[in-house]
Amino acid sequence: MSQRQNAAKAATQPTIQPGSLSPFDAIVILVGIVVGIGIFRTPSLVAANVGSEAAFLGIWLLGGLITLIGALCYAELSAAHPQSGGEYHFLSRAYGRPVAMLFGWARGTVIQTGAIAGIGFVLGDYAATLWPLGPQGPAIYAALSILALTAINIAGTYQSKNLQIVVTLIEIGAILAIVAFGLLGTAVNGAVPATSPATPPDGAALGLALIFVLLTYGGWNEAAYLTGEVRDAPRNIARVFIVGTVVLVAIYLAVNAALLATLGLDGLRASDAVAADMMRSVAGDAGAGLVSAAILVAAISTLNATIFTGARSAAALAHDISWLAAAGQWNARRRTPARGLVLQAAISLALVGFGAVTQDGFRAMVDYAAPVFWGFMLLTGFALFVLRRREPDRVLPWRVPLYPLTPALFCLSCGYMLHASLAHTGAGALIGLAVLAAGTPLLLFRRREPAETPLSP
Repeated sequence: MSQRQNAAKAATQPTIQPGSLSPFDAIVILVGIVVGIGIFRTPSLVAANVGSEAAFLGIWLLGGLITLIGALCYAELSAAHPQSGGEYHFLSRAYGRPVAMLFGWARGTVIQTGAIAGIGFVLGDYAATLWPLGPQGPAIYAALSILALTAINIAGTYQSKNLQIVVTLIEIGAILAIVAFGLLGTAVNGAVPATSPATPPDGAALGLALIFVLLTYGGWNEAAYLTGEVRDAPRNIARVFIVGTVVLVAIYLAVNAALLATLGLDGLRASDAVAADMMRSVAGDAGAGLVSAAILVAAISTLNATIFTGARSAAALAHDISWLAAAGQWNARRRTPARGLVLQAAISLALVGFGAVTQDGFRAMVDYAAPVFWGFMLLTGFALFVLRRREPDRVLPWRVPLYPLTPALFCLSCGYMLHASLAHTGAGALIGLAVLAAGTPLLLFRRREPAETPLSP
């Protein structure tokens, strides 16, 4: 290998030291990614597609079980391959670098950046209600929040980690306060009488409810991008996935139980802001204001965590493409992929501009990213089967229980969500798929020599 090739290869190697994140840090980041905006938007949509209070809570529990199944699969892959590139490395080992490179392109231009822009729009929507900036206020707030949080992440892993811990704990505290107020109000005023519609919804409606539930649980897979930095990842990463998922399910069940007890199923169906309406009913306008503040904190928490993990896959992609080597460099002193963060921010800001010209920036980002996301999630599920067969003698620090049933159920769930995302999204989905296809020329620029993966076990 030439001196220039050695220099390029060295530039893409992370200079962080494994162990910069404790299991607690990783669990907090995972919870902060997932417990965000969705829980404040989707309960009314779920209620509109179920026939009873029991079904309403049951569909949230089912979504939690599906999420746990996926987390168990990812725990095996992450423990066996503890690298910051996460799914990029799983796909590379299972299918080869071309598939992984397409995923890296999709994550950098569609999946992660679309999520960052979408979360930014929700933050902007609520910030604009408190401090209006005109018709483009949400887009302005989205852009400013992306710039500010990217700057904090560039400042260093410890700074972004500490911010994440603080905002996540504040967020969880606010959510627990909402739950307490809701249940206390029910104890004082009495529960809302149960209702049953005259015509129960059919299976398609229940399927649509599950789509919204899994959207709300989305983001749990981001923990895979922390394995290169989690202390003793082969032993601890399964704990991160399992404990984090159990915490998520408990939070979501508690929130929805409080909402249901306070508003009832019909009240949930009629509400566009379920948490604010619930708090207003038990604590007046001050309670509604608390919810608005909680939503802003939740959006900041989710946005910061998504920015934190997103640049890790960009660095992994840069390792395999010679002319992107500069984007894969890590700052040794700050322990962060600074150039990858800048590139990620630039693409996210471009998507904010795209969303600003649509009627609903958040919905446009969901349509844009969903089919590509679930397609690669399905491939990752199949990767577990491929790697088990290809490497039968490999020592696995942690094994998914009930193999092969568990990964098979996960793959079926991903296949259903891929179908649903294509069936229920608009033109934004076609744009996202077109951007994915536009990344195929990258395969012509991949490194020809065997590339060692960063932080390989």
